[in-house]
Amino acid sequence: MTPELRRSFAGIDGCVGAILLIAVLLLAVLGPQLWALDPIKGVLTATFKPPGTIVAGQWHPLGTDQLGRDLLVRIMAGTQLSLGIVVIAGLISALIGTGLGLLAGYAGGWIDIVIMRLVDIQLSIPFILLVLLVIAVLGPSIANVVIVLGVTGWAIFARVARARTLEVRELDYVEAARALGASRLRIVLRHILPNIVTPQIVLLTLDLPRLIVLEASIGFLGLGVQPPVPTLGNLIGEGRSYLLVADWLVIYPGLVIAALVIGFNFLGDGLIRLTQVRVD
Repeated sequence: MTPELRRSFAGIDGCVGAILLIAVLLLAVLGPQLWALDPIKGVLTATFKPPGTIVAGQWHPLGTDQLGRDLLVRIMAGTQLSLGIVVIAGLISALIGTGLGLLAGYAGGWIDIVIMRLVDIQLSIPFILLVLLVIAVLGPSIANVVIVLGVTGWAIFARVARARTLEVRELDYVEAARALGASRLRIVLRHILPNIVTPQIVLLTLDLPRLIVLEASIGFLGLGVQPPVPTLGNLIGEGRSYLLVADWLVIYPGLVIAALVIGFNFLGDGLIRLTQVRVD
């Protein structure tokens, strides 16, 4: 594929991903300001109203749930919370993995061996089972979900950071800095770290969709943030019991999750093609 064609595909993927993500972000950030209803307080006379229904002068564009709560408001609040959990957990994974991978790649020796064996152990354990086990032991809460998703997702970042560090540390300018007497810390921070940041950012955009699905799965199983506080996962978990009566309780949160996953994947693909064009 020529650089021009690759750049064209990168632009299309990036634009589609950005549009989807901006739309969801606007829904999550600005929506509650424009649609100021309580996402927790229900109205029992307005239960299971289909999308577009007007009840007591209040329009419900996405309908209401089993307690008469406006679904649009709950989706907006749930998207805010789910995105916050996923982004913070992703940053924790990236920071831990990048730091350990950088240390393993530059230090080498027994440090490299120990860190890489920890990576192998981490990757050998089924991720969803590990998360569910820890959540079941520690208890479901926002903080526990963030910590578990962040601490258990570092391995892939460590591998990529280590591979890039092994490549960069042998370059001429790093050898020159070493010959001039630069300290290890200075070499790592000034010459190696800037060269591994871009791949890690791209990897983060590709890891966020996995975290979104995983967080939604935990919420769906009832081990994440507990109702009545809404997340995208527990909205679907609550709605599955009423699927034959009110299918919109599952469809609309599912569409938001799909938009987030597709948006981040397209954005990541676009970034990958752009970095390849720059390398070429």
